[in-house]
Amino acid sequence: MKDFQMFLDSIDEPYKKERMESILKYIKEKFPQLKEEIKWSQPMFTDHGTFIIGFSIAKGHIAVAPESVVINLFEKQIAEAGYSHTQELFRIKWTDKVDFDLLHNIVAYNIGDKKDMTRFWR
Repeated sequence: MKDFQMFLDSIDEPYKKERMESILKYIKEKFPQLKEEIKWSQPMFTDHGTFIIGFSIAKGHIAVAPESVVINLFEKQIAEAGYSHTQELFRIKWTDKVDFDLLHNIVAYNIGDKKDMTRFWR
């Protein structure tokens, strides 16, 4: 998590920092092969140079960005978790429970679907 530490240290509110850190740690523990990167001032995970999932924080939520293809495929599960979404991301409000199973399934899907991809984005 050393690559993400500067990002985490920039979060002023302790409960927001703890929430973001718990999500990043979960993904790192479950998918240790993924590379931690900061791009566009946002933490993200990549695999063999291709984007897997990225995060950003806002006043009211954590934005989770797995690419639009994945939002479309997981739209029902995202809604069932109680999260709102756009074409490119879904939002976990600071007061929402984090659905770690959903995050796991999204990351696992992207790893498998992009295993032969040579570009960063789809």
